[in-house]
Amino acid sequence: MSAGRGDRVAPPAPDGHWEVRFADAAASAKGWENLARQARENTFRAWTVMRTEPAPAAETPRHHRLKGSLAHGTHRGRTCRQWQIEVTGAGRVRCLLDTSRATCWITFAGTGHPRATDRS
Repeated sequence: MSAGRGDRVAPPAPDGHWEVRFADAAASAKGWENLARQARENTFRAWTVMRTEPAPAAETPRHHRLKGSLAHGTHRGRTCRQWQIEVTGAGRVRCLLDTSRATCWITFAGTGHPRATDRS
């Protein structure tokens, strides 16, 4: 699903910031819109964090690297570390960090807690 008429326009990343992109438009973009409708301000804060400091030196319970089988993921042939941001009590954003391209690939965004993280 590519951007079209009526879709929001994301600004390009300024120097020193990360690009934030959807790894899978069908799942991530729809989940992102649902999350934005449910918690607009918190979703904006999550986007700002992904843009400026997607891998903080000091992890928090609301922003941390995933563990176990979810610690890494592959996008376009690159293996990347995977992080999660808690946007609401159940709403989450998971992303792969491609450090060589300063790109944060959103792999999951949704209003419900992803079951896969319950196992890690």
